Amino acid sequence: MEEDCCVTQLIDANGSFNVEGLDNFMKKVKLIDCGLSYAVVAIMGPQSSGKSTLLNHLFHTNFREMDAYKGRTQTTKGIWIANCVGIQPFTIAMDLEGTDGRERGQDDTTFEKQSALFALAISDIVLINMWCHDIGREHAANRPLLKTVFQVMMRLFSPRKTTLLFVIRDKTKTPLELLEPVLREDIQKIWVEVPKPQAHTNTPLSDFFNVEITALSSYEEKEENFKEEVAQLRQRFFHSISPGGLAGDRRGVVPASGFSFSAQQIWKVIKENKDLDLPAHKIMVATVRCEEIANEKLSRLISDEGWLELEDAVQAGPVLGFGKKLSSVLEMYFSEYDMETIYYDEGVRNAKRQQLVSKALQFVYPAYTTMLGHLHYNALESFKTRLEQALHKGEGFAASVCTCTHSCVLEFDHECADAAIRQANWDASEVRDKLCRDIDAHASSVCSAKLSEIIAIYEKQLTLALNEPVESLLEAGRRDTWASIRKLLKRETEVVVSDFSTTIAGFELKQTTVDSMVQKLRDYAINLVRKKAREDAGKVLIHMKDRFSTVFKQDNDSMPRVWTGKEDIRAITRDARSASLRLLSVLAAIRLSENPDKIENVLFSSLMDGAVAVPSSQDRNIKASTDPLASSTWEEVSPMDTLITPVQCKSLWRQFKAETEYTVTQAISAQEAHRKSNNWLPPPWAILAMIVLGFNEFMLLLRNPLYLMVLFIFLLLSKALWVQMDIPREFQNNTLAGLLSISSRFLPTVMNLLRRLAEEAQGHPAPEAPRPPYSSASQSFRNQTPQPNPVSNSIPESSVSSNISFSDSGVDYSSPNLIHRHTTNIQEELS
Repeated sequence: MEEDCCVTQLIDANGSFNVEGLDNFMKKVKLIDCGLSYAVVAIMGPQSSGKSTLLNHLFHTNFREMDAYKGRTQTTKGIWIANCVGIQPFTIAMDLEGTDGRERGQDDTTFEKQSALFALAISDIVLINMWCHDIGREHAANRPLLKTVFQVMMRLFSPRKTTLLFVIRDKTKTPLELLEPVLREDIQKIWVEVPKPQAHTNTPLSDFFNVEITALSSYEEKEENFKEEVAQLRQRFFHSISPGGLAGDRRGVVPASGFSFSAQQIWKVIKENKDLDLPAHKIMVATVRCEEIANEKLSRLISDEGWLELEDAVQAGPVLGFGKKLSSVLEMYFSEYDMETIYYDEGVRNAKRQQLVSKALQFVYPAYTTMLGHLHYNALESFKTRLEQALHKGEGFAASVCTCTHSCVLEFDHECADAAIRQANWDASEVRDKLCRDIDAHASSVCSAKLSEIIAIYEKQLTLALNEPVESLLEAGRRDTWASIRKLLKRETEVVVSDFSTTIAGFELKQTTVDSMVQKLRDYAINLVRKKAREDAGKVLIHMKDRFSTVFKQDNDSMPRVWTGKEDIRAITRDARSASLRLLSVLAAIRLSENPDKIENVLFSSLMDGAVAVPSSQDRNIKASTDPLASSTWEEVSPMDTLITPVQCKSLWRQFKAETEYTVTQAISAQEAHRKSNNWLPPPWAILAMIVLGFNEFMLLLRNPLYLMVLFIFLLLSKALWVQMDIPREFQNNTLAGLLSISSRFLPTVMNLLRRLAEEAQGHPAPEAPRPPYSSASQSFRNQTPQPNPVSNSIPESSVSSNISFSDSGVDYSSPNLIHRHTTNIQEELS
């Protein structure tokens, strides 16, 4: 068992903490792996009371024991620790130096109290080894030690519920049942009597400690009984930290990995705490006097004129040589303190000097931080100015930031060194780090602003490059419209992306950031096309009517059509509607991907009744029994890319046909009128009959030349009257109206013609008389002619105006009867 036990001195007799030894101990026994599953057991008691012997028998450790044959001397010096063998959970045993030893003397009780407080602070269970015959004595049984430890324990450490196990050694015939009440009463009395902080005035002993009492026989006189009782006591340490165990209600357990650091800090606090010192008279005097001198120097420093001037100056701005000036002021008062306290105890003198230095530095520290604040502000402003100048010169952004940052931080470091105080080891790294963070923040802000400007420029370039061309392509409405748009989008986007990547190369951004910004530009270009497509889709009916009007009213040479009667209005109408329907198919969906669709095929087969041919590559397999336009989605087109649904296309086509029908009607009417105006001659059979029946009269004219002269004069007069009265125009619209107009104008025209001939024969030509106005009968007939009714309320004004013509003699109207006669045929043939 001894081979499994590791013993290490934790604190030597002079109070030095063995850090290296504790770390080696933890590695050897693998304490770090225990987590919270470990316990610490300490033992305290008078010197040579058998503490080490008890631990060795109880935990199978191998602490050094006193050799009784060599005399009763001090065996354990300082504090030792060892791992307990065979105990679960892992348990550390701590053997303390005995109290009341002659080696340290009567006055040197500081280490005893420090070691006792240390054991209480880190242990879960503390064994207090005491003689049976000391129970009931005022200055025995560790009463003074417990009194001091209780008092300081409450002030230094929060309650952690330590278990105090009083082990009564060499028990006598007095039963334990009679000894235990006396011992508990003494412990409670000590607890009540010790001064407590206000927070723990009414705190019971049970909040800090669990008190347990046991008794053992004499090891020298009754060894067998002693070993048997120790074996029974050992069982109580198994599962000691489990609920119901000796330390089952402990609190504030430090993980095993932090045990070393925790023990070091607790010992440091205990060593530095002055309430545990019991100094001699000269130490007390030195303490009081040195403290008075230190306070006096600090008071003089606060009201020193040199310091006050320096403080006012640093509030206004940075002070050159600040550190040197302030160090000089502080050094003067520290030197005076050293001279006045030279004959006092060195330890006390140095301790109080450290306190004076600490308070003085704490007093002047705000001025130092103010100085650093000025340096920080100046360095940051310098960086902003230099960066702006470097960028104005056209230098790369990343290179400019790097150069300006390095120079400004270097200047800041030099100025911080100038502001440093010799007596203090103050670190300006926090302010320096803040400066670096502020510089980075400003650089990031400038970078974001510059990049935003650059992105805005290239977004504007994309807008100019795509908006009008895309709109033009959409309005053209050709089969390759979307292919052209995709080609245009790819070309312009690649140009912008290339220029953008070159422009931001000087920023030295991460590739992921560059890719993200490039993707945003690409998305912006795509959104431009989508937005323009949606705008044009909202005006699709206007575009369709414009396309229809263009194709219908203009020939292949883009010249206005004249309806002479030779044009095939049915074919022209079909071509115009086909062009409009193709425009509708183009604007029905966004096709930025190259996936084929059947929108054009479905629209032509459903709305043109198969009259218009579509490309052979498209699917023509559409069942006649179903309406493919009775749907809200297109096949192979996502809802996000749909601009006009099939149902909306069907509704738009009905409205389109209704609003363009009047244009077709007007063209048919004009063509019919033109035909009638050109067919005023008799039919060919009538002309042939006249030739056959009038053969004799014709021969008579040939035999008599006088008749030919009379006939020639008659033809000349007839031609003159024909031109003067504009007879073709009078018969253009209506035969009856033309006859009435000619009859009313015939006589005035003849008289006017004869008057002009007479005047020309006399050599005095007269100005041409104005043409006579329409006769009242003709005007009355024209006013009584019914006007054509419009087909739809939405007929454009331009379409209505196509039925109106102007002439020298007035306004003529198309025959409403002719329009009415052809309306039914148009509806049957072209709808």
